[in-house]
Amino acid sequence: MKSTISDRLNSADERTKLLEKIPTFIFDDSESASVAIAREIANTISLNAKKGEKCVLGFATGSTPVRLYGELVRLHQEEDLSFQNVVTFNLDEYFPMQSDSLQSYVRFMREHLFDHIDIPEEQIHIPDGTIAEESVEAYCEQYEQKIEEAGGIDIQILGIGKTGHIGFNEPGSRRDSKTRLITLDKITRTDAASSFFGEEHVPRRAITMGVGTILKADQIFLMAWGEGKAPVIREAVEGEITETVPATYLQDHPNATIILDNAASEKLTRIKTPWLLTKCSWNDPLIRRAVVWLCQKLDKAILKLTDEDYNEHGMADLITQKGPAYNINIKVFNELQHTITGWPGGKPKEDDKYRPERAKPFPKRCLIFSPHPDDDVISMGGTLIRLVDHGHDVHVAYQTSGNIAVFDDEAIRFADFVTDYADIFAMKDKKADALLDRINDFLRQKQPGEVDSPEIKTIKGLIRKGEAKAAGRYCGVPDENMHFMNLPFYETGRVKKKPLGQEDIDLTVELLRKVKPHQVYVAGDLSDPHGTHRVCLKAVFEALKICSEDDWINDCYVWMYRGAWQEWDVNEIEMAVPLSPIELKRKRRAIFKHQSQKDRPLFPGTDSREFWQRSEDRNRETAKIYDDLGLAEYEAIEGFVRYHF
Repeated sequence: MKSTISDRLNSADERTKLLEKIPTFIFDDSESASVAIAREIANTISLNAKKGEKCVLGFATGSTPVRLYGELVRLHQEEDLSFQNVVTFNLDEYFPMQSDSLQSYVRFMREHLFDHIDIPEEQIHIPDGTIAEESVEAYCEQYEQKIEEAGGIDIQILGIGKTGHIGFNEPGSRRDSKTRLITLDKITRTDAASSFFGEEHVPRRAITMGVGTILKADQIFLMAWGEGKAPVIREAVEGEITETVPATYLQDHPNATIILDNAASEKLTRIKTPWLLTKCSWNDPLIRRAVVWLCQKLDKAILKLTDEDYNEHGMADLITQKGPAYNINIKVFNELQHTITGWPGGKPKEDDKYRPERAKPFPKRCLIFSPHPDDDVISMGGTLIRLVDHGHDVHVAYQTSGNIAVFDDEAIRFADFVTDYADIFAMKDKKADALLDRINDFLRQKQPGEVDSPEIKTIKGLIRKGEAKAAGRYCGVPDENMHFMNLPFYETGRVKKKPLGQEDIDLTVELLRKVKPHQVYVAGDLSDPHGTHRVCLKAVFEALKICSEDDWINDCYVWMYRGAWQEWDVNEIEMAVPLSPIELKRKRRAIFKHQSQKDRPLFPGTDSREFWQRSEDRNRETAKIYDDLGLAEYEAIEGFVRYHF
């Protein structure tokens, strides 16, 4: 596998190599990337074992390496890979932190790797978050010494934070820094808030290997998955070395490699604007992306671009092959114009040749999958309302309960309501009083991040369900068309979820076959930091594969929406649904029905805006881009991309 990675890296275009200052390899998805790195590690372990030598590995934590560790466990259990000769050193740990805490990296490594392989206990090293503060400096020196005594790290695994940190080496870290106690950056703490059920519970400090310690490793793999990491990856790979982005220090390492999935690579020049580096094979999607980019760079409408504009910005071969500019401009303008429709379910009795949706059948059965109970109205509320207004048979499938995203005091408030309701209407129930007492007792003793009791999880799920019903009714969706799936993968009571299981897929297949939709809407908003959207999308795609021989499937379009965490680029959009000011207000009111998520949601991510504000800002920005490109001006636009299966 090592030769495969090396060969593919060596085949990169020379101009790409000059621009990308760290060798960068892009996989289709994080799973295949993780398997490839696991094979690299396994090869090194086996090679060293044959020579009678130890293999010293540096490990990272967080969501990024989870699949890597899963593959290492599989290699041990199914292919007899032994870890008897392996010595490990983890990058970091929160301080202070008990090793058995839910958020402890000691617990993380045991759950994901160490408890499932044959590594000797004494060969595992993880920074200790329990030591006395006055002993930290000496402890860090000992940690450095242990790495040296082990012979140095053979392979170091890294993730990357949104600030560009590696380990917990935040912006400002020196290149020669060693293992030490540091103060966490505000953005890092915000990113970690979901794991601690609130930023106020995130430790302010951590023990981390230094940049200098990391750079001493013989080989380094930095992994990054998802659109959310794309901007900082570009800085790390193409930017100048700077202490404000510690990952840029890897540019000086002779054997560092960046491993990405497609989504994390999207801001790299060779992916985003390849015409600036090399001659392109121009197809329609690439032409559209190039034209939109050129318009935004020059602040020009599409129909105002000239041959000179193309020639002076790396697209001379496009003009030669497809020109003149007038022809290209008209083609792209018409393509974007044809994406705009006020009839997301198709306009009846009209020629649909240039429309994104079919005129027939009308009305259609539309099935909207909402990963959380509010994603439907946040991301495509305007389109949902439009579909109902046009008379389509609209169904909404709420894939998860969303119960972990409810504050504890909301659960108490609703339990209290039940007891008061029973009192007022002479339905006094000792069970309700006892339940309220148990809830109060549990929450008084609850620790940050502790899993809720089954009763509290149920109450929180009912809160989200009631809000979803209220929003659905406001949009005009009948109660019988609201489907609460409660997919099992989600029901852990923790931010960390179970892997997608067969039961999740079976429930999705059952609903698809019940509704037999002409349209399916799914969340393609994969920057969701907790991964729920990604798992829910996979559940639908796997279910669609199972249904591939069904009669109804050939007449079904699948549309992907975004909005809660990111938006489609205009060049990607295949159906643009414009919203009037009144329709945008109706969408906002639907979002407001989700009162438990109003003002300050439990898991807001790094964006300080409320979800309705993010959604409206993104919808308005999409409309503005269409306007700037010379198309019609609208108040807001919801964008969709069709999934071809």
